[in-house]
Amino acid sequence: MSKIIALVDGSAYSESVCDHAAWIATRKGSSVEVIHVLKHPEAKQTNLSGNIGLGARSKLMEELADLDAQNARLAQKRGRAILEDAEARLRSDGVTDVTTRLRQGDLVEELLAAEADADLVIIGKRGEAADFAKRHLGSNLERVVRSCKKPVLVASRAFEKPQRFMIAFDGGASSLKAVNHIEQSKVFAGLDCKLLTVGAEKTEVKRALEGAAALLRDAGYQVETEIAQGQAEKVICETSQKDGTDILVMGAYGHSRIRSLIIGSTTTAMVQSCQVPVLLFR
Repeated sequence: MSKIIALVDGSAYSESVCDHAAWIATRKGSSVEVIHVLKHPEAKQTNLSGNIGLGARSKLMEELADLDAQNARLAQKRGRAILEDAEARLRSDGVTDVTTRLRQGDLVEELLAAEADADLVIIGKRGEAADFAKRHLGSNLERVVRSCKKPVLVASRAFEKPQRFMIAFDGGASSLKAVNHIEQSKVFAGLDCKLLTVGAEKTEVKRALEGAAALLRDAGYQVETEIAQGQAEKVICETSQKDGTDILVMGAYGHSRIRSLIIGSTTTAMVQSCQVPVLLFR
């Protein structure tokens, strides 16, 4: 059975992550593992010098140690509560095979250790600290996308049942991987598909686009194709909005302009500006 990893942190996006995971899991018969990672306690550089005496400093150190221990226990309780809520939401959405994992450490390191038997990772666009900061993405998002070897779905704030998806296709290895994945996947079955290439209408570009479209049509998809000119991230976002796209699919490392979208600030702008979930392939 395939497995989906859903990363939750207790933010408003956690519910959306669970809903997206449930939608995919029920369509392809996957299990879902929900993971919440607690940060390592920060080392405190407390300056206890000054006018207080040795006895007072020792007492203060004991109180700080007690406070750290109490905070750690509360974080554990909160983490377990987040996972319990996520599991309940997934089961109420129809997922029968749900497991949870509470870890402490670095999110990316824990994810890399867990992703070996998974075929998809889902993470919210923004984290707990950025719920209301519309111009900021989750601090771990880019680290996860860069590091993860499996496809990553960046969930939007709220889930809406997809009816239409768009593939930003540049003919590179990662976008071809996306096409092949969709061709063989049950998740997108029955949804309308658009293949969008941003660039000049050269013969090789048309040939690559039509080849990908033919592959998807043979798999039963209704496919529309378009070659557009302009700044890739702007064109993709505008086309996505104009067409009522529900999921944007793109390669994370292509060989054209789209390649730069996942590297650095341009990627941030891309995922920021698109109001729909983005499924990234490497």
